[in-house]
Amino acid sequence: MNDGFDTDQATRLIAAARDAARHAHAPYSRFAVGAAVLLDDGSVITGANFENASYGLSLCAETVALATASAQGRLRDVVAIGVIGGAMDAEGRATGNAPVSPCGRCRQVINEAAQMGGRDLPVHCGAAQGDAVRSYRLSGLLPDAFGPADLGIS
Repeated sequence: MNDGFDTDQATRLIAAARDAARHAHAPYSRFAVGAAVLLDDGSVITGANFENASYGLSLCAETVALATASAQGRLRDVVAIGVIGGAMDAEGRATGNAPVSPCGRCRQVINEAAQMGGRDLPVHCGAAQGDAVRSYRLSGLLPDAFGPADLGIS
């Protein structure tokens, strides 16, 4: 765990992301991803990746979770995010001991929530199995990000 981060928060979000990954629809990549978004009232919204035979229409777990928060009118309330991922075994479970971080597209989507809420979100990246977790500030994963503030929207 990186210094300066809430380890209880990271543990809670990684556990929720692991649970969400069990529902991944990933028949093409066979790579399950789960995400968990923590809101300012302590509630957690999860998402899993959702692939499509037309690959470009696939949705990442982080995007699913954040879109759900937005649909509930809670995008500004996001205070942290956790993500895990790994190759799927024969039963469809994510495997692997290496932490997985959000892709570039997801970093940009996370930035939307971060800027709308005026926060530099902690992003906890966990392994599908084991205890490995790396925590970052979004600004470290996506420096000089373009977002709502660049359009004069806050």
